[in-house]
Amino acid sequence: MTDIPQRGVARTARLASLPLGVAGRATVGLGRRLSGQSPEDVQAELAQRTAEQLFAVLGQLKGGAMKFGQALSVFEAALPESSAAPYREALTRLQEAAPPMAPATMHRVLDEQFGTSWRSRFSSFDDEPAAAASIGQVHRAVWADGREVAVKIQYPGAGPALMADFNQLSRFAKVFGMISPGLDVKPLLAELKARVSEELDYTLEAAAQRQFVAAYEGDPDIVAPRVVASAPKVVVSEWLEGTPLSKIIATGTQEQRDRAGGLLALLHFSAPQRCQLLHADPHPGNFRLLEDGRIGVLDFGAMARLPNGTPEPLGRITRLVLEGDTDAVMAAMLAERFIRPGLSIDAERVMDYLRPILEPLAQPEFRFTREWMREQAQRIGDPRNEAARVGRLLNLPPEYLLLHRVTLGSIGVLCQLGARAPYRQIAEAWQPGFAR
Repeated sequence: MTDIPQRGVARTARLASLPLGVAGRATVGLGRRLSGQSPEDVQAELAQRTAEQLFAVLGQLKGGAMKFGQALSVFEAALPESSAAPYREALTRLQEAAPPMAPATMHRVLDEQFGTSWRSRFSSFDDEPAAAASIGQVHRAVWADGREVAVKIQYPGAGPALMADFNQLSRFAKVFGMISPGLDVKPLLAELKARVSEELDYTLEAAAQRQFVAAYEGDPDIVAPRVVASAPKVVVSEWLEGTPLSKIIATGTQEQRDRAGGLLALLHFSAPQRCQLLHADPHPGNFRLLEDGRIGVLDFGAMARLPNGTPEPLGRITRLVLEGDTDAVMAAMLAERFIRPGLSIDAERVMDYLRPILEPLAQPEFRFTREWMREQAQRIGDPRNEAARVGRLLNLPPEYLLLHRVTLGSIGVLCQLGARAPYRQIAEAWQPGFAR
């Protein structure tokens, strides 16, 4: 693949191959069961082939399809282990890799953005991409002053491809439900689509990155790379060397897991207060654990802009639930439209729904695990459960949708890490309304 395939018919056909491929494999699986192969072996093979096709289609299409796969991958911790294992590798690969642009295509973008003498800005430039993302790829280079830099270059045709992908993917929502049961992907797709225009403008991304750099200048725990140069479709940043969180998830020590998890939680709670931004793409490919123990934050295209910080009612309602103040919880949820006016709902059922979700904040330290995530996913995702029935009665106001998605994604990464973190202590320090 040299750039994003743009012909609508071709992209639609590739996306359509996902449900068709799943159906075909299910038919083959039934035949093998009838021929005597064990159901467990059939299911394992079916899951493995589905994972391979998922990566091949989403990864090659890049654009919105790959972006959706990246967003979905943080929920992998909620899958039952029997289903999770074959998907884990394929989804993790989406976070760091995709077929690259041809050098000639990449050079053309740089000509357009920085002028045909762009090479004079660099003392060296590696044409082989060091990493790939949903709408661009990253090249390693050395700036003219000797600084090692990362050059992020947007794929040609990214805008039309993103919009076409999101329109098509919404038609195939049921297929992705196989990967993460209980997750309603349509609101996720709608919210991702709403942020496309921002992510396509690398000038806007560079401004957000500079905001992060200024807010965390000299911080002992969190670092963002300085912007060296930017254009609408190219951004050059100082290179951050470190261990990708995806590698720590796969093979890291418990010390690395705990350190990375605690820092991710600190970033999540502190950024809205320190720089009025929330990093809204919390998949492991966007973070590095540096040798000095800091966490490096990459990719500032997806941002939640919070000029007043995190909304105070979220912290206050959380604290009231943990304190067991049922009347105050219901009044606050009604005021914030988490409960629709005129809806009759039992207060104790609401409290029973919320308490387990808030368990990480109910104790000084919490060990995030895949098992805990699966338990919560099953509790609120299985329509046969009481919690799921209560959840369907509650409302999520549009202004909270992005915060909700990012918080779930961040917790999903903590569960993949298996991290023990002082989650409550961090929330008390940074979450408005949570600490008295």
